[in-house]
Amino acid sequence: MPAISILTLFALLLAAPASGQTRTPSHCIAIADALPEGPETIWRAGWGDPLAADTVRLSYVGHSTYFLETPSGLSVATDFTGILGTADVVPDVVTMNRAHSSHWTAEPDPRIPHVLPGWDWSGEPADHHLDLGEMLVRNVPTDIRGGVEGVIPDGNSIFVFEVAGLCIGHLGHLHHEPTPEQYAALGRLDVVMVPVDGGMTLDLPTMIGVMKRLRASVVLPMHWFGDGTLGAFLAGMEGDFAIERRDQPFVELSLAALPARPTVIVLPPRPLQ
Repeated sequence: MPAISILTLFALLLAAPASGQTRTPSHCIAIADALPEGPETIWRAGWGDPLAADTVRLSYVGHSTYFLETPSGLSVATDFTGILGTADVVPDVVTMNRAHSSHWTAEPDPRIPHVLPGWDWSGEPADHHLDLGEMLVRNVPTDIRGGVEGVIPDGNSIFVFEVAGLCIGHLGHLHHEPTPEQYAALGRLDVVMVPVDGGMTLDLPTMIGVMKRLRASVVLPMHWFGDGTLGAFLAGMEGDFAIERRDQPFVELSLAALPARPTVIVLPPRPLQ
């Protein structure tokens, strides 16, 4: 083999992601010229099962915690409190937010490789851009209520997961409508996990307005306290979004099989067992 070819091959090996997986480009910020073909949405028994290529699974663990899985086996737990269920699960990534202790833990399992708090105790905005090869995890900081002046700057983060060509957003403990700059930083979300309590986070009319502006293909409610708050959110979304209630606590999604009409999918919370 010529020397130049050997050097080229060595450079390519060094550039390969540590996970051994390449990420299907998403259209979070720039819309792709053409959508990649992929498998239909696959329904399986639940978390931990193998996934088809270009498919992700989102399981609703409870409160604001979703468990995201990728085809290569990467996993993320959102607004991680230290407990996912009775199963001994060690996610590759956990995200956390500051507003309440039910959205973070001071003692995450030391086996977790990547712990991403959505705030920085120094007062500076959290800044995450974690490239795992198959998945990119980034954040857009937002403010929360509290403190002497009534506002704690950058106390929350909207986390965005770019994987399998999808843009998946988790709004965390959102307390205000994103600014134009924050909307721009989020980009085009395909899937969004949204708190719908109607007061502890953002009031329902404003939150519904945020959903209509984002217009994600799939909206997954969280942080609801009974059918009252959840029902009020669903009533406000009807007309612009289809509404589906599922018996299973998870949904499997691929870019090629997103619903033609924006859809709210209600999943029952269930810890990992």
